Amino acid sequence: MRGIALFGRIRFLDTTLRDGEQTPGVSLSKEEKLAIARALDALGVQVIEAGSAMTSVGERESIKAVAAEDLDAEICSYVRAVASDVDVALECDVDSVHLVVPVSDLHITTKMKSDRKSVIRKAVEITEYAKDHGLIVELSGEDASRADQDYLVSLYTAGIEAGADRLAFCDTVGVLVPEVTGEIFGRLSQLSAPISIHCHNDFGMATANTIAALRAGASQAHVTVNGIGERAGNASLEEVVMTLESLYRIKTGIKCQDLYQLSRMVSRMTGLPLAPNKAIVGENAFTHEAGIHVHGLLADSKTYEPMQPETVGRKRRIVLGKHAGRASVELALREFGSTVTEEQLAQIVARVKELGDKGKRVSDADLQTITDTVLSIQMEPKVKLQEVTVVAGNTVTPTASVKIQLGGVETLEAGIGVGPVDAAINAIRRAISGVADVRLEEYHVDAITGGTNALVEVWVTMAMADRKITARGADADIIMASVEAVLEGINRLMRLEEEDKARCLKA
Repeated sequence: MRGIALFGRIRFLDTTLRDGEQTPGVSLSKEEKLAIARALDALGVQVIEAGSAMTSVGERESIKAVAAEDLDAEICSYVRAVASDVDVALECDVDSVHLVVPVSDLHITTKMKSDRKSVIRKAVEITEYAKDHGLIVELSGEDASRADQDYLVSLYTAGIEAGADRLAFCDTVGVLVPEVTGEIFGRLSQLSAPISIHCHNDFGMATANTIAALRAGASQAHVTVNGIGERAGNASLEEVVMTLESLYRIKTGIKCQDLYQLSRMVSRMTGLPLAPNKAIVGENAFTHEAGIHVHGLLADSKTYEPMQPETVGRKRRIVLGKHAGRASVELALREFGSTVTEEQLAQIVARVKELGDKGKRVSDADLQTITDTVLSIQMEPKVKLQEVTVVAGNTVTPTASVKIQLGGVETLEAGIGVGPVDAAINAIRRAISGVADVRLEEYHVDAITGGTNALVEVWVTMAMADRKITARGADADIIMASVEAVLEGINRLMRLEEEDKARCLKA
């Protein structure tokens, strides 16, 4: 229990659709913005900054579509201290505006070619204008962390007198540290309007500074899913929420079990992959290899996990390599439903370590192959590839046809995709759709050797129902390597499903 008394009621303003979309190279369609907004609303976020209405016609259409969804969350548009910005926000039927004005002398004089008095006058004028038109106003100081704090207070005070409903402090270039943040918000929280904290992550301090501000009296945190945003990004929604929930025991009202799925959705729609070691939602956040760690997990998951993975919609994952021990392999085999003797287990562990010493990742399929070899079991694949043909080029839609043998019956199917690999995988999925609903969740390619004739290794994560496995394929032809990996994954999933059914019948 840490500092609970210092926290008040905490709200979240999510700016994934505005500040997050300003990540270089990211552009969301109206449909994608709607999907993310619905997910944020279902998660329990109180305010959704849907975009900057003055940006473009398309942006206004997206914001208006989000506002028309009749979500529980307040829908907000970013505006400058310009009446025309408020006018276009009004056209979008938003509930509120995030009115941003420069407050550091650097921004006031260098960027705006203005002066302190003029900025306050304009902030007051536009606050009153927005309030007169029925909008909620959150008055925000840009580059507040480098501003004269006495001047900032005078601007906020003038804004409150003009009718501002909320205030916001922007650490625009991420230069705050938690100690200073606490001092600043100890003062600002005494003002007669609630204040938000908006942190950027240039020094990796966005989450820490956001928590420090909330502890010192801030009532609302500006965040983005996965911490995306300009430069090094913004404070991460999932990090701030889980820090509050797990470390400070604060009930945020956020449906934490949905955080991972939201993270995956935003990553997919923005095209921004997550670093494997990203806190909470990164692939390795609940992944274990070292034998001593897995041994501890078997005794009590708290030994090497600060929270249960299910809390954020995750599952624990054990990977195998040179650091794996008997406990890791035993746990993985248990997941597969395989029973081995102590002698057989020792042989399997030795082979896993041998592959790990060669720098190889040991996939689920690799482990099964090793196990089958040790047990002298030859498993006939359910799905066999007989032939695959792919057509691709700059003037044709990538198309693939596959002939497979499924349970002894030949099936011929075709598929299209955004590229030849996608087309081939879609054709395979269509060919087996009548007997198995298999999803491709992750796809990764490594070039093992150099040159245009490089041997490539393809890693895939395949899923069926609630079960996931990884599989691998290697070939000089990236299409064949991909097909090999996908078929290996499909066969393994179908075999596991059969084993599950057999166990259920025995029970």
